[in-house]
Amino acid sequence: MNIAAVFNALLVSVLAAVLWKYIKLREHVFMVEEELVLTRQSQELSQVQIDYHAALQTLLEDGTRMVCTGRMHTDRICRFESLCYSTEAEEFVYFHSNSSVMLPNLGSRRFQPALLDLSSVEDHNTQYFNFVELPAAALKFMPKPVFVPDVALISNRFNPDNLMHVFHDDLLPIYYTMQQFSDLDLEARLFFMEGWSEGAHFDLYKLLSNKQPLLREQLKTLGRLLCFTKAYVGLSKITTWYQYGFVQPQGPKANILVSGNEIRQFTKFMMQKLNVSLEESSSEEYIVVFSRTINRLILNEAELILALAQEFQMKTITVSLEEHSFSDIVRLISNASMLVSMHGAQLVMSLFLPRGATVVELFPYAINPEHYTPYKTLATLPGMDLQYIAWQNTDRDDTVTYPDRPWDQGGIAHLDKAEQERIIKSTEVPRHLCCRNPEWLFRAYQDTKVNIPSLIHVIRQTVKSKPGPKKQKWSGSLYPGKVRDAKCQASVQGTSEAKLAVSWQIPWNLRYLKVREVKYEVWIQEQGENTYMPYILSHQNHTFSENIKPFTIYLVWIRCIFNKSLLGPFADVLLCST
Repeated sequence: MNIAAVFNALLVSVLAAVLWKYIKLREHVFMVEEELVLTRQSQELSQVQIDYHAALQTLLEDGTRMVCTGRMHTDRICRFESLCYSTEAEEFVYFHSNSSVMLPNLGSRRFQPALLDLSSVEDHNTQYFNFVELPAAALKFMPKPVFVPDVALISNRFNPDNLMHVFHDDLLPIYYTMQQFSDLDLEARLFFMEGWSEGAHFDLYKLLSNKQPLLREQLKTLGRLLCFTKAYVGLSKITTWYQYGFVQPQGPKANILVSGNEIRQFTKFMMQKLNVSLEESSSEEYIVVFSRTINRLILNEAELILALAQEFQMKTITVSLEEHSFSDIVRLISNASMLVSMHGAQLVMSLFLPRGATVVELFPYAINPEHYTPYKTLATLPGMDLQYIAWQNTDRDDTVTYPDRPWDQGGIAHLDKAEQERIIKSTEVPRHLCCRNPEWLFRAYQDTKVNIPSLIHVIRQTVKSKPGPKKQKWSGSLYPGKVRDAKCQASVQGTSEAKLAVSWQIPWNLRYLKVREVKYEVWIQEQGENTYMPYILSHQNHTFSENIKPFTIYLVWIRCIFNKSLLGPFADVLLCST
């Protein structure tokens, strides 16, 4: 081997080493530049600082972590760390590693039918949430993630164009979900994944956070793979009071868990955010008529306004969603003595009425007020302290229908002639499921000439004097605690007669309360038997002799009752031997 060949081989090796180092250096520079770009994208999304390399390493090593509350998909909210979302596939992604956590670990039950509801509307098949699963190692072959450093609340809006749905399904549930978790504060960010555009009422959603809410379509501009450092998914349903008739005809929920006190806390927050002050000292009393300007019109609205003003000797004004700002509507309604409106989504604004005010809901011809009660249910929640009145047009001559309009505006021209004639002759819309019943839509979109003497008569049956807000103290119902120091003593008289003396002390909290009526309920059951004898007593001791046998063991339960209906818990069972 000559020296030239050796020299050339060395030169080639040196050049290859230099080239390899250069390529590695370029790769490193490219990775650094890419991380800087992705970090910059994260910073554009949020002002929260993030160490991109550390965040990526955490994702690779720890994967996704999930812990949920709730036993069923209908009451479940999940907290995630490093939950990702592919904007290309429009799928959430759970990355598995040896450090991942998934509670509950449901296996395939996660698809029966879903992990959770993204909306507060229960068990609706368009609102289900789930994710796809991948090993964390798959990240090496995927687009580099953009990290979302804000604490996120991920949910669906149910129908953001309808004001009833906005408040009942979205705003109230979002507000109280954020109250439930301390890190969902005003610096958290809302993400809406249902696919709707902003809608007419998007400014209301902005009030719940200091940061701009983001829609699903907007996520595509942020990156191909987004990873939420911390996210809550799902909404609490605890504030909802109405079901819309997807499974059975619409009506109040079977188990309503919210009271007017919680709703009024929410409206107080909203008014503060809207810079609307509650003018409690305002001397002017007035009635508000909510005017609809597109459909379901009051044909004699001017005459109605004049009649209300004359009857109640109060100023009467109109508001409408089309002609007034939302803040102005809230300001006017929050000081009104009475709100009068046709049935419709705008009546959810009655939640801003002061205590003691009156809600008057007007129903078109053939629509039974007892079948459509979202606003009656709201007004009569304990703690709302509103008077509710329903009036229905019962005169076919006082209605104007529109059979030739499109079907979704009440038209029935698309139906066969026999069905059209049946609907036109019908005097009441039958109970039905949501949401496209043609008879309901036909009647819902008709205009009405209000029979003013009939309406005034109905109002006067409830409002005997001048209507107006009332300053009321907190009106919540307070329940008794357990009775204390329960004791029993038996006395036997011969072989066939016995007496059982039972005594107890008042509940501890009763000493601090003013209660109109206090009673005690006592149950006595012979051991081994399935039946018991109940007693309602006024005093804290009683001697029982009826059906009491000697040489027998009895189980005795005692509880306190306030004002006939507020039932306290039973004290621990007493074992009494005669």
